[in-house]
Amino acid sequence: MSWPATTPQLEKLGRSLVKAGKGAFTAYEVMYGELNLAGPADRIVEALTGLRDSAEGAFTQLIDLTGVDYPEREKRFDVVYHLLSLTKNLRIRVKVRTDEDTAVPSVTGVFPVADWFERETFDMYGVFFSGHPDLRRILTDYGFHGHPLRKDFPMTGYVEVRYDDELKRVVYEPVKSVEWRNWDFLSPWEGAEPGYAPIPGDEKAIPQVKDAKGGAVGKQ
Repeated sequence: MSWPATTPQLEKLGRSLVKAGKGAFTAYEVMYGELNLAGPADRIVEALTGLRDSAEGAFTQLIDLTGVDYPEREKRFDVVYHLLSLTKNLRIRVKVRTDEDTAVPSVTGVFPVADWFERETFDMYGVFFSGHPDLRRILTDYGFHGHPLRKDFPMTGYVEVRYDDELKRVVYEPVKSVEWRNWDFLSPWEGAEPGYAPIPGDEKAIPQVKDAKGGAVGKQ
């Protein structure tokens, strides 16, 4: 297949892959110059194995795996796989649907690089992957509650973190309000003084009271 692939070429490849998949793919579409395939989640291992091993595609690299949340749907999550064929210079996207309770088979046996991608999707969206060798959170902290990239996750989160000077350790507290917060870029733990957040270099812009000889004696 020549590059860049034309829409008719991608349409032809899509029809061929759906036919060869024997149910592993149920539909295809060409959008923005890329081929998108959809199929049942329980056959994703078979689907990606076929794309990797087929001479027609030779999609030997999994370059990304992520989730998309559609809360209004019964199966609210899309799990999206982006594959690259170096020999054909083609990219392809595969989508499967699942819900909060139904696990998607892990594809780490097909593409070992999927290990951390699946962990991130689990951490951010709460999608489970059956057969994963070590499915645990990867970006959030131990004991974190919820999945931050779900559409119904609050923008402020559920807890806030600060360093307690008396306890000499980091403490977690429920988020009460966001209005009172002062965003101080000097300290990750403490807010700035009311009305002014000192940032290095700001002192140059603060008017100074000068004495008769021109020396600074203090702020106005």
